[in-house]
Amino acid sequence: MPASANNEDKVTLVTKDGFKKLKEELDYLRNIKRKEIADRIKEAISYGDLSENSEYEEAKNEQAFVEGRIIELEDKVKYAKIIDDKKKSDGKSVQLGSTVKVKNRSSKSSKTLDYIIVGSTEADWDNKISNESPVGKALLDRKVGDRIKIHVPAGIVEYEILDIE
Repeated sequence: MPASANNEDKVTLVTKDGFKKLKEELDYLRNIKRKEIADRIKEAISYGDLSENSEYEEAKNEQAFVEGRIIELEDKVKYAKIIDDKKKSDGKSVQLGSTVKVKNRSSKSSKTLDYIIVGSTEADWDNKISNESPVGKALLDRKVGDRIKIHVPAGIVEYEILDIE
């Protein structure tokens, strides 16, 4: 079997909270958004000539987007692997689900940052970083006191790990 057909390639790493959010979004799209769009399409059809009906065109485009997102979420939920909080970190090394306090040694301000290492589905612009990102990859399996240099789009940053939870 080719590697791309392997279900392990489809695994989505998520926390319990992240899994709950995926299921909530899927439920919303299936049970509420689909109906809203169907009602919009029905109303747009009632206006007549579909060839110049922008409301109909917009509703059909939104329907295609929502159906695509539903398929994507169904796959993520089906192949979700929940990160076990009990096993996430022994406090000795950075693992998925760990909260890591680092000091930026490249900056003159020596600012400290807190990152939560999560699967790519849950990463955000705030403090949850993906285990697949340059910083997330570099932090995995590291210990308190370790200093690491990481190549990021802005250049090279050096972090020192201060704490792991």
